Amino acid sequence: MKNKLKVLNLYAGIGGNRKLWNDDLIEVTAVELDEQIANIYKDLFPQDNVIIGDAHQFLLEHFKEFDFIWTSPPCPTHSRMCFSFNNRKRKYPDMKLWQEIIFLKHWFKGKFVVENVISYYEPLIEPQKISNHYFWSNFKIEQFDKIRHKVRNDKGCTFKVKAAAWKINIKDFHGYKGDKRTLINNCVNNELGLHIFNQHEK
Repeated sequence: MKNKLKVLNLYAGIGGNRKLWNDDLIEVTAVELDEQIANIYKDLFPQDNVIIGDAHQFLLEHFKEFDFIWTSPPCPTHSRMCFSFNNRKRKYPDMKLWQEIIFLKHWFKGKFVVENVISYYEPLIEPQKISNHYFWSNFKIEQFDKIRHKVRNDKGCTFKVKAAAWKINIKDFHGYKGDKRTLINNCVNNELGLHIFNQHEK
């Protein structure tokens, strides 16, 4: 019997990218800093090993333990929205994104994916543009033409939203006190997550 692929899912959120991965073939460790969000992830994926902590530091200390790494560093300081609103406080771009790309390219022996938004500036390292995201990887990702429509209602809305194959009732969503709309909109499209994961074996 083939050993399960050891997968590290960093900045895991509620696991949109991970939803359609085949549980029979993988052993997932997910790292999420926000305890409440991590608890939602645990509810949705009880078979995964969920760690509440700093994903950036965890990568540095544990990268050798995994065969496949998916990381989605925080995107707000890179987003075109950050640049377009004049009333927002100016912030330096969070360089963790670039640190992780460089680190994985030079030190990690398995396959990796770094996901982020399309930036308001010219990327420092050329990405692959798939759907409405940037991806940096050590394998070629084929194009994917489905774009998930985001939830536009106010927080606390009471209907079900279909995010690819994943129906999420965001009314009283696991008791989450923050903006449920943002929480779900931050998910990578489930089908896109599966599409990219499947590419690493080609």
